[in-house]
This record gives sequence, C-alpha cells and structure tokens, in this order.
Amino acid sequence: QAPAALSVAPTSQAGLSPRLTFHAVDIFHGASGAGLKLELSRFEEGNWKLLKAVETVAGGRPADPLLVGDAYVPGRYEVLMNVGEYFERLGAKLPQPAFFGKVPLRIVIQDAGKRVHLPVLFSPWGFSFYRGS
Repeated sequence: QAPAALSVAPTSQAGLSPRLTFHAVDIFHGASGAGLKLELSRFEEGNWKLLKAVETVAGGRPADPLLVGDAYVPGRYEVLMNVGEYFERLGAKLPQPAFFGKVPLRIVIQDAGKRVHLPVLFSPWGFSFYRGS
C-alpha cells in the first residue's frame, strides 16, 4: 500500500530554539516519507555512537527534533535512513536485493546556535538532501 499524500501544511519553525530537524519525501510514491526508520549517531573518539532511533510520522518528519536543547552540540553526525526496509514494508515491486538498504547522511554542525534542517528526497534508486532553513 502506497503512503498517503501530504494533507496538512508544514508548521512554521520560525522563532523556535536551535535544533536539528528532518523531513523525508518519498518521490517514488509522490508522498511524505511517513514510517521511514532513522538512526542518529555522533562521531566520538573514532567511532559512530548511536544517539537515538526514531521513525517519521505523517508528514514525513519525526515527532520530535532529532536534536534540541542540551543534546544539540557541535559535532559530526550521521542520519542513517532505512530506505530498503521502508520500500519493502510498502510492498514496492523492486528487484531483490534492493539497490539501497541503508543510506547514511553525514553532516557537521559547527554552530549549535543555528537551526539545521535536513530535507531529504528519496526513492529506491537515489536520494538528495541539503541544509534547509
């Protein structure tokens, strides 16, 4: 079953405290990426340390920011998107094994006084992300 189309306009983030947020758009189905499992890690002492695992909800965003408050500090981060599992769960007719299983998005937060938003467009064959505002 394909995901539902976006039915509610995004809420403005203007005036909120600095944070790391994420928004997934499934361009294969032309809908928000609700149900995409994410793993957030920070690079510490030569290794990736898992900070949290979350799932996007309706609208393609996690229920809460990935990082906010005291947890939002400068550093190297990775958001691991479980794209293969997402499309498999939706029953997408794709070759097996899938082209993508897990897709790592690696970023550096230099100034924890500024908001960082990660909009991601993804399909079974590609992805694009950038620093949004």
